[in-house]
Amino acid sequence: MTNSNNQVLTLFSPVTVGSVSLKNRIVMAPLTRNRAGEGFVPVEMNVEYYRQRASAGLIISEGSQIAHEGIGYPGTPGIYNQQQIDGWKKVTDAVHDKGGKIFLQLWHCGRVSHSSLLPNGMLPQAPSSIKPAGEVLTYQGMQPYETPHALTLEEIAQITDMYRNAAKNALKAGFDGVEVHGANGYLLDQFLRDGTNHRSDQYGGAIENRARLLLEVVGQVCKIWGAGRVGVRLSPLQPFNDMKDSDPQATFSYTVKALNQFDLAYLHITEMGTDAPNLAGPAFDLKSLRPLWNGVYMTNSGYDLEKGNHAIQSGEADVISFGCLFIANPDLPERFAKQAAINEPDPATFYGGDEHGYTDYPFLGD
Repeated sequence: MTNSNNQVLTLFSPVTVGSVSLKNRIVMAPLTRNRAGEGFVPVEMNVEYYRQRASAGLIISEGSQIAHEGIGYPGTPGIYNQQQIDGWKKVTDAVHDKGGKIFLQLWHCGRVSHSSLLPNGMLPQAPSSIKPAGEVLTYQGMQPYETPHALTLEEIAQITDMYRNAAKNALKAGFDGVEVHGANGYLLDQFLRDGTNHRSDQYGGAIENRARLLLEVVGQVCKIWGAGRVGVRLSPLQPFNDMKDSDPQATFSYTVKALNQFDLAYLHITEMGTDAPNLAGPAFDLKSLRPLWNGVYMTNSGYDLEKGNHAIQSGEADVISFGCLFIANPDLPERFAKQAAINEPDPATFYGGDEHGYTDYPFLGD
């Protein structure tokens, strides 16, 4: 694929996503690191982590719960009170001082939580009272998932309000935009897929109903930000968090086409699950989604320099997000540009802990 000047596009080509101009197409994917401070507030260690990675065309922050009711794991940041806004403002200032751009990912974990993490010992919230298989990390260690509380219609309206308020807070914190997290088995994904949504009201049954909450949330967030500064992330084949769908082809084809109405900054599709599609339900070709989307198409999972350039040049994607590579390589764009050696990430330090495995990965020349 070439640009208007007939130049071949690569990961290093500038691109405009909605209302935001990016210096390259190398995006830092949202990465849960469980290192927020007391009160789920970003701290100086987090500021340094994001500052180091500001050479990305765009940073998408780790998922940040829109309310205490939305938390799913220890040590994840929030975006629902002034202390959290202030903590994130230090992050956005640091990224902007380095010439970077950063979106906040808006997150509600839904049933993937535990009463010990939630206010007043409440049960996790979900579209239906279906207990996930497996265990959840709590402050007391791993514990079995609980049967969640099925949200009432009144409570669903409150969820939409939480997203709108969180979007307002992200604006106050100085972000360049927001990404609505509709992927990886969290609340909005739980509504989308029929393995977790057994409702019989206007939010269940047909895909038009199961997609309703996602579309309502996106509509409200766009009212705060303008659609050109809002992205959405989906994961059609991701089996993580005990997710299944009987017809992902129909579910996600409808959802992608429906999201076109907003003229969003981008659609972010994670390809995770393609290696185990039988766990998530019937398989389908993820490439079938690209032609359905009218805007900037971002993809993720297992890409490197060569694969990323191929996807852009073939038109399969416009932008690529990188996860593990950005964990271990804060200067990933420079390493790609120089075709330099890549640091190997240490999975033992992915979640929780201190600066080790977080801000101490070497830069080129160190």
